[in-house]
Amino acid sequence: MPPLMFGGLILFLLFGFPAAFSLAAVGLFFGFLSIEIGLFPDAFLNNLPLRVFNILSNDLLLAIPFFTLMGAILERCGLAEDLLEGTGQLFGKIPGGLAYAVIIVGAILGAITGTVAASVIAMGMISLPIMMRYGYDMRIATGVIAASGTITQVIPPSLVLIVLGDQLGQSVGDMYAGAIGPSLLQIALFLAFIAVVSIVAPQKVPPLPPEALVPRDWRLWWRVLKGMVPSIVLIFMVLGTIFMGLATPTEAGAMGVVGAVVLAAINRRLSWPLVRQAMANTTRITAMVIYILIGATVFSLVFQGVDGGIWIEHLLSYLPGGATGFLIFVNIFIFFLAFFLDFFEIAFIVIPLLAPVAKNLGIDLVWFGVLICINMQTSFMHPPFGFALFYLRGIAPKEVLTKDIYLGAIPWLGLQLLLVAIVIFWPESVTYWLDRGPKVDPSTVIIDLPPPPAVPDTPQVPIFQ
Repeated sequence: MPPLMFGGLILFLLFGFPAAFSLAAVGLFFGFLSIEIGLFPDAFLNNLPLRVFNILSNDLLLAIPFFTLMGAILERCGLAEDLLEGTGQLFGKIPGGLAYAVIIVGAILGAITGTVAASVIAMGMISLPIMMRYGYDMRIATGVIAASGTITQVIPPSLVLIVLGDQLGQSVGDMYAGAIGPSLLQIALFLAFIAVVSIVAPQKVPPLPPEALVPRDWRLWWRVLKGMVPSIVLIFMVLGTIFMGLATPTEAGAMGVVGAVVLAAINRRLSWPLVRQAMANTTRITAMVIYILIGATVFSLVFQGVDGGIWIEHLLSYLPGGATGFLIFVNIFIFFLAFFLDFFEIAFIVIPLLAPVAKNLGIDLVWFGVLICINMQTSFMHPPFGFALFYLRGIAPKEVLTKDIYLGAIPWLGLQLLLVAIVIFWPESVTYWLDRGPKVDPSTVIIDLPPPPAVPDTPQVPIFQ
């Protein structure tokens, strides 16, 4: 029955039905079928209302609309423009300066917005015309914009890390802490790639001409600091309070929304249309996530009822290479699955099936979740289905060929896969940032209690005469 359920789900998705309703329909169909043929009693489905109620009453999932609203407000408040203009001028004198600025600003925006669409669209609209004007190679320009937007997927406070933490039963704070190392590695890989291009083929990433540079005086530094300091304060308010244990992810997200409103007001962009558009965008994304999660819980309940978990465990536990073979297989599987499914769908459908196998193999689930998150960001860069490429195509001028966007994404996709390999073979890049406390082997613990003090004999006095 489990292979039939998977086949039915793939069939529904290939026909183009929405993932949430496909999951629920396949789950209910095979649930009623399993009752009819006696695989489990009809009382088993009484668990379904409880599971749906647990989803709707999950405080952790409240962080999703908060972080989405924060990103939607910051997307429209002009912060990206200030950061890109100032940083671009700061690096403009060296070959590849604009590309360096896009990567750095993409990381900062990722840390304060948490949404790929906001980063790609903002940077594409601002930096792509400038890169075209000053002779950047089209494939380098489109590739660096799309790739720097996908950093958002890994760098905290990523929405994907919240969902993965919930599905893996791990603390979101631990997921965020574990993602710090890979985030820094990814930024370093992207910067190193541009450095190599600027050395090997400097004509593809020329510096800004002297007439395009502003004087490098205190006004330039003020423009850069004016964009970065509020961003750093907001990052600390959101992430610092989580890491220090002062706030839950939901509370930190609420503070982030307040900070985003303040930043929009400081930039004189706060208006009712801005707030209404941000709230509408937040409502759509939150509703999509909750519906997918409800559909996934219907599917997973029936899947577990027909012993699908045991089937998956037997299928994957005895792969050649043990835990390393399992990780390589899983990452290849998710890499190809990301061609067709959104990252939320992968997190809700696949991760609950893989987590028990990973746990049985002794794999740290926080490290496993961060690794999967890094892999899933490739879904944004896959030609021809990558969402980041779609966003960029939507805002790019007509002179930019779709072929250049797709071919420009390939080197950056290779760098993302290189990061996956680094994290697999260097787990400390994730676990180093985790505070696991002192490691104690329970078998070595000796409890030595002193003997009780001797009690002197006392004459027995009868209670009743």
